Amino acid sequence: MVTTTSRAPAACGALLLSLAQCARGAEWNVAPTLRLRESYSDNIALEPPGHTHAGLLSEVAPGLTLAAHGPRLNLRLAYSYVRLSGTRLADSTSHQLGADAHALLLEDWLYLDAGASIGERNVSAFGPQLSDPSRRTANQTSVANTSLSPYLRHRWIGIAGAELRYTHTRLDSDNDLLGARAEQWRLDLNGERPADSWNWRAHYETRRAEDRPLAPLVSHQAALTLSRPLSASLGLFGTVGHEAQGYQDDRAGGAAPTSGRSWSLGAGWYPSARTSLVLSGGKRFFGNTHSADATYRGRQTNWTFGYHEDITSTAQELSRLSSGGTAALLDQLWRVSMPDPLLRQQRIATFVAVARQLGPDAGAVNYFSHRYFLQKQWRLGMVGTGQKSTFAFDLAATGRTAQTTSGIDSALLPPLETALEDRTRQTGANAGWSWRASVRTSLNLNTAYAANASLSTGRRERNLAFSAGISRALRPTVSAALDLRRTRHAGNQGGGYRENGISATLVFHL
Repeated sequence: MVTTTSRAPAACGALLLSLAQCARGAEWNVAPTLRLRESYSDNIALEPPGHTHAGLLSEVAPGLTLAAHGPRLNLRLAYSYVRLSGTRLADSTSHQLGADAHALLLEDWLYLDAGASIGERNVSAFGPQLSDPSRRTANQTSVANTSLSPYLRHRWIGIAGAELRYTHTRLDSDNDLLGARAEQWRLDLNGERPADSWNWRAHYETRRAEDRPLAPLVSHQAALTLSRPLSASLGLFGTVGHEAQGYQDDRAGGAAPTSGRSWSLGAGWYPSARTSLVLSGGKRFFGNTHSADATYRGRQTNWTFGYHEDITSTAQELSRLSSGGTAALLDQLWRVSMPDPLLRQQRIATFVAVARQLGPDAGAVNYFSHRYFLQKQWRLGMVGTGQKSTFAFDLAATGRTAQTTSGIDSALLPPLETALEDRTRQTGANAGWSWRASVRTSLNLNTAYAANASLSTGRRERNLAFSAGISRALRPTVSAALDLRRTRHAGNQGGGYRENGISATLVFHL
């Protein structure tokens, strides 16, 4: 213990020194911001018909954006401190944060990825859904997420490439609804054989997860893949492996297996550097499994499609810090027209914010639970850009089947609703269109639809949101926006509501 403790400060100091060296030569941009927003709603508390009350909502949000781009460091951070006050609603404060970083610590050997986020999330897939980041409902809470992942990567030309990665994640929410920690070690080895011969890939990972009400859980997974090209654009592959998920499937007294051998066979088609299609099918301990990944990248449009089946949990899903498919597609499309990475990220953030009227997970609400699920999900995304307009849509469907009993969720759900999440199905669609009327003015139209169903209890709900807005740069450091919105929530067990609202926003870049 004494040795470990004495080495820890030295290791932390070495890491900080390496990061400081990476920051040298990077181009830094720091911009304080201030957002002022005034909103009016004809149903400020999202009450059912006959009980609605109109009200005003004021938002003051000072913030900071920071970006660094260099040969050894890329960093992006956007933070806001939000204070809300309004009629018929209690005053509240919250934090909004999005940050990620990639650093090269030792050339061709040592790298570091890090990320952090704070934002509002839906607690349940049922009930009022997050449609405006400034609103507060009983079905949402703030979630803080951090990730730190140093890794070793090296390539031995003509022999193999290797990556050894350690990842530490931490997840916390307000009111202690959810708290999780995880540590993962992952090793990937990739053979480098001639392009027209057999090749191989080996993978091993072990993960230790701590979910506050549960005992620590350790899982393992190992796999070996052999691949063979049939032509320059077509190849076949096969995978065999073994996995142990670590949890106990206590729905039937622990009789169901949670570990076992796995195998899959698949094919990959790569007609060009911009197009790919990979299909596979096989078997794991929970039954037959399939997957699909497809991409098409054109001059003005990008398409992605994916279908995957896996054992997962709320903490694992919320710990995925990626900015989403739409943001990634826009980044690829705008690299040529907007080479400035800071300007590009600001444009992407603005578009994605207005195009997500039902939050980032419409069609795949990662509702709070301490259970493990078998999740089957497909998602189709498209982004198209023209000289003056940008259009994006996203379709998703997610089915979840709980693998553990509902008793552990008694603190999250009312006693009569513990079976609500035994089996769920969610479908959702988001579409956004932005047109640049001039250098300073843009028009935005956005719509979103989500349908959530509990197959175990028969409860079904639908959510619809629509908004239209105009934004204008008044000065180089001042922008304004005016937005109209309409939302509707309906279900077969009551609780439906409608809301119309208007908001005016001023943003100062100090």
